Amino acid sequence: MNQAIEEKLKLLPDAPGVYRMYDAAGEVIYVGKAVNLKNRVRQYFQHGPKQAKVAAMVSHIEDFEYILTANETEALTLESNLIKSLKPRYNILLKDDKHFPYVRLDIRQDFPRFEVVRRVQKDGARYFGPYLSAIALRDSLNMIRDAFPVRHCKKDLAKAIARGERPCLMYHLGKCCAPCSGKVSREEYHALLDSVCRFLEGHTEPIIARLKADMEQAAEAMEYERAAQIRDKIAAVEGLGEKQQAISTAVAMRDVFALARDEQDAVVFALFVRGGKIVGTERLRMACGEESGPEVMANFLKQYYADDVPIPPEVVVHELPEEAEAIEAWLTKIRGRRAALICPQRGEKRRQAEMAYENGLDAIKKARELEHRAWEKGEGALAALCGAIGLEVLPVRMECYDNSHIRGRDTVSGMVVFLNGQPAPKEYRRFRIKEEAGGNDLVAMREVLTRRFSKAQEGDSKFAQLPDLLVVDGGKEQLQVALEVLAEFGLEIPAIGLAERTETILLPGVEEPLALSRRDPALHLLQRIRDEAHRFAITYHRSLRARNALMSELDAIEGIGPKRKRALFEHFITLEAIKQADAAALAAAPGMNRPAAEKVYAHFHMENPGDA
Repeated sequence: MNQAIEEKLKLLPDAPGVYRMYDAAGEVIYVGKAVNLKNRVRQYFQHGPKQAKVAAMVSHIEDFEYILTANETEALTLESNLIKSLKPRYNILLKDDKHFPYVRLDIRQDFPRFEVVRRVQKDGARYFGPYLSAIALRDSLNMIRDAFPVRHCKKDLAKAIARGERPCLMYHLGKCCAPCSGKVSREEYHALLDSVCRFLEGHTEPIIARLKADMEQAAEAMEYERAAQIRDKIAAVEGLGEKQQAISTAVAMRDVFALARDEQDAVVFALFVRGGKIVGTERLRMACGEESGPEVMANFLKQYYADDVPIPPEVVVHELPEEAEAIEAWLTKIRGRRAALICPQRGEKRRQAEMAYENGLDAIKKARELEHRAWEKGEGALAALCGAIGLEVLPVRMECYDNSHIRGRDTVSGMVVFLNGQPAPKEYRRFRIKEEAGGNDLVAMREVLTRRFSKAQEGDSKFAQLPDLLVVDGGKEQLQVALEVLAEFGLEIPAIGLAERTETILLPGVEEPLALSRRDPALHLLQRIRDEAHRFAITYHRSLRARNALMSELDAIEGIGPKRKRALFEHFITLEAIKQADAAALAAAPGMNRPAAEKVYAHFHMENPGDA
């Protein structure tokens, strides 16, 4: 997770929407939907086990964007359209040709049943949906079965009536009116279907009222488990009753634009509707000053459609531009047939215009927050640090040093560099301590600083740029060592220490440490560079320790010198792999021969002479 993603995660809203994941090349690699964007998107970057596909995807994410929607249904619809148009690499499971579930009712039949289908066809039947989940839909159909005794079976009714078959158990349970018995007329059955259709269209009040009465009755009778089951049924019915926004069957084509702005920025947010579906979005920045909204929108439309952009039959705006009639005539002329410029006041088009406006406001708000947070972590934190420790010039280049070892063995040191308050990994350097420090951080600190400034003095290009501020992880002793080394080289570089336990700043010549507020951006900056130095040093130490562990095990084998040890390490990588290799595989490693391979094999298998 890079820093840009880390900052964006903090600004995610508690709202439904669709998010897009981008790789380093700027390609969309995943599109998903969420009822709560904050919770869903953050899950990808949390520690813990992940599926292989998810882990692979997360490793390639360099950025993400999102678009807010009015509800989950809109998010699901938009997600499907974006996946179909963008075909992201990691949306493998959604690349089949299925669609959202619908309820189909063929009203041309005498006794039709409700079916769950994935496609809407022009076959004269009625369709309800789409619905968010096939499982939730089937649960709701079970609610219908409990409240409305309509047919659910696939029985051939004509044959059943001719044979005089008896009704099934569902009839005796009161969950089917048994049209198979021939005792129900077509008119009676279709009247029952009308009630179910009204329920599917969102008129859920009658069934909810009946269920609530049943729940209260069960509670009064202290049948709490049954009351809880009815409560869950009410929740399912209410979820189904929430008006679902279906994909329009009309061949609607329109571009929807809304201007959002604050004191510093202006953004035109666009929704592109094709075939009744929102197939894409775009944010277009406008460089403007005090001009009015209608003037900005007029200039935007004239510039946007001047570059051979296809013009749809309808251009919907959140606010009418100046010279609206003239612009409409101009669009019509370019298109070759009428292009309507509309500022709707109600209905679906108005909802889409409001959606574009809300997303524009969110884009500006997010941009402001990101800019402020970046300033606080960069120049703002540097300015606060200058004020806190008495520097007159902003420290463009900061260097921090930390040591790592275990019981004095494999001591290493890491040099971390921040430029303008941000990590600069290409400037990092690592050192393997040559002297026998024996766990003494002061000895290690003196060596690494001496080597660093010696290389600068010798003209080494990797160390040529000197720091504007030197930070050491530790107490007064570590800071004193840094000051002595700087004095030996005649360098007047400001140096401070950061005590890890107390999180206080140690200043040269000042007895009492400087304690800043835990919320101070200056302290946050020092903590970031200190933690990064610690991470960098300990990572190098672990790799060195693993390598030395392998080397030390091979030291006990006669005839295996440094070159062959290195060859085995580079060829097999791990000690376990060497142990499991047979003599032939060991002899195949570069620099090895058969006698040396047999000695290595015998060393690891001497306790198991029966092994082959």
